[in-house]
Amino acid sequence: MNRPFSPKEFAALRHIRNWLVHKGRSPSVRELMDALKYKSPRSAALVINRLIERGMLRRRSDGELQLIQTKLEGMGGAQTVDVPLVGSVPCGSPVLAEENIEAFFKVTTTLARPPHRYFLLRAKGDSMNKKGIKEGDLILVRQQATAKNGEVVIALVDGEATIKEFRKSSNMVILQPRATNPAHKPIVLTDNAAIQGVVMTTIPSH
Repeated sequence: MNRPFSPKEFAALRHIRNWLVHKGRSPSVRELMDALKYKSPRSAALVINRLIERGMLRRRSDGELQLIQTKLEGMGGAQTVDVPLVGSVPCGSPVLAEENIEAFFKVTTTLARPPHRYFLLRAKGDSMNKKGIKEGDLILVRQQATAKNGEVVIALVDGEATIKEFRKSSNMVILQPRATNPAHKPIVLTDNAAIQGVVMTTIPSH
C-alpha cells in the first residue's frame, strides 16, 4: 500500500505547479527551500527526489522539472484526461514538442472531449483582452489544423505562436486581434496560416 503524501510533499507540488503555471519555469532547489522554510537545500532536493520516485515529477533533459499529475481547481471530475501545459514556445518549434511541455493537468472530459487532443497554453500580452484572455491566463486548446471564421485560434506566424481571431476570405487569412490597445494590428497572410488549434475556454490566472 502506498504511503500518503506528507504535508511538505503536497506543499512542494503546489509550489512547483504555481511556478510552472505563472512563471513558465520550475523553482530552483534554493527557491523551493525558501518557500518550504527549510534550512538547507539538501532538504528541498530530497523532497523533489521523493516526488520523482512517486511518479509526480520528472526531470527534463534541460534540468527543468515537469509535473506529471495534478488537478486544476474547479476542473476536476469523475472522468478526466491528461492535458499538457505548453509554456513559452521557442521560435520555429512545434507547439507540442516534448521539450515545450512543462506539466500535465487532469481536465474533465466535459471540457476536453475525446477523441480530440488538447493542450494548455499560457497567454502573453493583451491582444485578445476583449475576448476575456489576459496576460498569464491558461487557455485550453483543441488541437486541429483548420478553423471557422470567428473562432479564436493558436497560429504559428514566422515560427512563433499567437492567439488571434480567425478570418478567411478567398485566398487571404486575417488573424484579428480583439484588444482595447490600438497598437495591436491584424496579421494578414496570403498563404494558409499554420493553425495549431482552436481555443475552447480560458482559465483565469487569478
